[in-house]
Amino acid sequence: MRAVLLTGHGGTDKLVLGTDVPVPRPTDGEVLIKIAAAGINNTDINTRTGWYQESVSGAADAGWTGDTFQFPRIQGADACGTVVAVGDGVEAAVLGTRVIVEPVFRAPGAPLSSARYFGSECDGAFAEYAVAPLRHVYSVRCDWSDIELASVPCAFSAAENMVSRAGISAGETVLVTGASGGVGSASVQLIKRRGAHVIAVCSADKIAGVRALGADEVIVRATDFGAVLGGERVDAVIDMVGGAAFAAIIPVLKRGGRYASAGAIGGAQVALDLRSLYLKDLSLFGCTVLGADVFPNLVGYIERGEIRSVVAETYPLADIAMAQSAFLTKRHIGKLVLTI
Repeated sequence: MRAVLLTGHGGTDKLVLGTDVPVPRPTDGEVLIKIAAAGINNTDINTRTGWYQESVSGAADAGWTGDTFQFPRIQGADACGTVVAVGDGVEAAVLGTRVIVEPVFRAPGAPLSSARYFGSECDGAFAEYAVAPLRHVYSVRCDWSDIELASVPCAFSAAENMVSRAGISAGETVLVTGASGGVGSASVQLIKRRGAHVIAVCSADKIAGVRALGADEVIVRATDFGAVLGGERVDAVIDMVGGAAFAAIIPVLKRGGRYASAGAIGGAQVALDLRSLYLKDLSLFGCTVLGADVFPNLVGYIERGEIRSVVAETYPLADIAMAQSAFLTKRHIGKLVLTI
């Protein structure tokens, strides 16, 4: 099969298109999926560049978990495709089903440390075929295209996980940073479906697109949103940016407010005055491993027409380096997707 192999940490030269890579075989409880489309995510690039190593274990070749990263690796956390073979213990009735893959693999009730990530600790979707445990494979009854469905798994699950962990509810006011990205644009939709008021932060050229997703207010990214909002204005913050902008977040949170993060595209190191944290009774949530209800809920949202995909552009698998370079410019709203 054709597959993109990550051969080491570094630039896009470490992505090698193989044309005779063995097709994986499903083992007990697994299915083989013929991949139709696969989304591009920050995590693909972070893993390629070795970005996680400093935050997890200090190891020179660590991935999400801090374990030694294995090369070559087929990345790709987002997958939409069709089940074409099954392993032992899986009924043949699933053959021919169009599916998406929940990207965080963990047995029910297992510790967080047991989680494996599709395209990181095991091979993922940047290939013509991939295997995944059946319990993490979901059919979706909808009229969405393969490309649209491939935009969902990683970004929407990360967003729903943060929104759920932060306990967002109707009538609250929520600040979303990086609102034009894959996770940010998903967060805007997921917060609105819960009936909350969304204040989104994005670049000036993306204001109309972010408003179209449901944002009630938009603040231009270069603006000091702390000065615009004033003190203690929001109930919760959904943040994928971090970096220097974090300094304005704690002051705008109300007492008892909640902060959730699943990324740090603006910088991993932030300044936090612990007096503000405890004197304001704030809660901070780091969100990576998905809650048990997150992905089933997403499937339901799609099937009931409560959310929509946001696909900015598509690229063929062979152009993955071009796609990742375009991704890093952050000129798009939503997701970039590879067709396989």
